[in-house]
Amino acid sequence: MSRIGKMPIVIPAGVEFSIDDANVVTVKGPKGELKQQVDPDIKLELKDGEVNVSRPTDQGRHRSLHGLYRSLVANMVTGVSEGYVKEMELEGVGYRCNNTGNLLELLLGYSHPIYFYVPDDLKLETKMEKGQRPSIRLEGVDKQLVGQVAAKIRAFRKPEPYKGKGIRFKGEVLRRKAGKTAAK
Repeated sequence: MSRIGKMPIVIPAGVEFSIDDANVVTVKGPKGELKQQVDPDIKLELKDGEVNVSRPTDQGRHRSLHGLYRSLVANMVTGVSEGYVKEMELEGVGYRCNNTGNLLELLLGYSHPIYFYVPDDLKLETKMEKGQRPSIRLEGVDKQLVGQVAAKIRAFRKPEPYKGKGIRFKGEVLRRKAGKTAAK
């Protein structure tokens, strides 16, 4: 039995959970609403404020879908009740970030600024304070979307291993390399 799949999902107060005939799960909460299509073989039961996910057989396909859909539904419930946040820092001389609404402008040492439009489902915030690194904060209800957009922003200038310059997640530990040693 899947260790993740058999754990029940607790529905917190203020969150509405519903499953329709086409196996589409809808979760509404104070932060927003999310929908997810679930495989017809996987059964979801709402009982006493908890959702239980079950599978029909022990086939490899059913076992893999069991844990997957349990995780997806649990992430939806967490997203609409608490939300997800990704914070990133810019490290490097002259690296700057600025936003106008959901349009992010990045100056990352290239000959041109990079403009990136963040989807409307996410809330974007940039901070430039003296004495601190410029930072970017993404907030939203969909864990997949927040992570994907954060990964795209980070891909514009990944942190390099020698000086650590680039865009990194807050709290990320980089593996640093030693530079060249002088010859005799």
